[in-house]
Amino acid sequence: MENKKKSTIKDIAAALGLTPSAVSKALNNHPRISEKTKLAVKEVAVELDYQPNYLSSALRKGKSNLVGVIIPRVNSHFFSSVMENIEKVLNLNGYSIIMTQSNELFAKECQEIDTLLKIQVDGIIASMANETTDLGYYEKIKSKGTELVMFDRGEEELNVDYVGIDDYKSSHLVVDHLVAQNCRRIAHIAGFKHIRIYKERIRGYQDALEKWNLKTEDNWIVECNLRIEDGRRIMQQLLDGPERPDAVYVAGDMAALGALQVLLENKIKVPDEIALIGFSDEPFTSLTQPSISTINQNSDQIGKLAAEAFLDRVKNPKSKTINRIILESELIVRQSSKRV
Repeated sequence: MENKKKSTIKDIAAALGLTPSAVSKALNNHPRISEKTKLAVKEVAVELDYQPNYLSSALRKGKSNLVGVIIPRVNSHFFSSVMENIEKVLNLNGYSIIMTQSNELFAKECQEIDTLLKIQVDGIIASMANETTDLGYYEKIKSKGTELVMFDRGEEELNVDYVGIDDYKSSHLVVDHLVAQNCRRIAHIAGFKHIRIYKERIRGYQDALEKWNLKTEDNWIVECNLRIEDGRRIMQQLLDGPERPDAVYVAGDMAALGALQVLLENKIKVPDEIALIGFSDEPFTSLTQPSISTINQNSDQIGKLAAEAFLDRVKNPKSKTINRIILESELIVRQSSKRV
């Protein structure tokens, strides 16, 4: 089947006996073009199925009204909720978003940043991949003069606006609750500590244990990608260790689900023998049996505030103030940790 040639401004101009410049001005509602000519141009544009080249327009105007959103994975309710709320706010302010996912891969994240910069987005709102340790590509965004806002996973040394929760305090909420449930041997399935938020969750966990005069076993803090298979592997590892924990705090709900599967397969009573708490309040956590206690990260607010931070940058491009917005988290207590 032969591909139909795309119509251009020149085609509209030829059909009406106008110059391409006059057609362009008519399509952009220029005040010097008569209403009669504007109407004629628009009618022919519809007849020829003319589609404007927004990239060319962006190159001319220096503004695309596009914002790139980079998330680590789309199959997370947290990230999809953040993205939905970013889009909602930006759409109301005349922007469209281009969503990409890194799949937690550094190389893919770099590729996405290059692509977004090539199409000249007005800004990028991002959360880093688990693999990312080199911040060079994020510095590249800044060097190009493109606005950058980070959320959830964002490093302070980038010196850009950031929206997230208090991860350190969140770990205290978890440990305090588990201690109140008479748990004394609390293990932690953690994210990689080169990512600031996971480092803060580990630090909060350790300081909370120290506050309660509880010991920390070296093999009770295990870093991973926080996937279901990671939760399964590490939970079995903890069960096979010299001393079993009586509670497990998991830094992500997917890994918590894997841990719960292994506990149930081993006929371990949850929470009576081993209590379990996840992180992120994924929808499935309320549907498992037992339901999984977790931390609510206020994803809707994070998305809204990240979008507003970008809009504020656009309105105040010369501002030197870096805004770090830290929200309170909420511990949602469910069956997997409630003993008393």
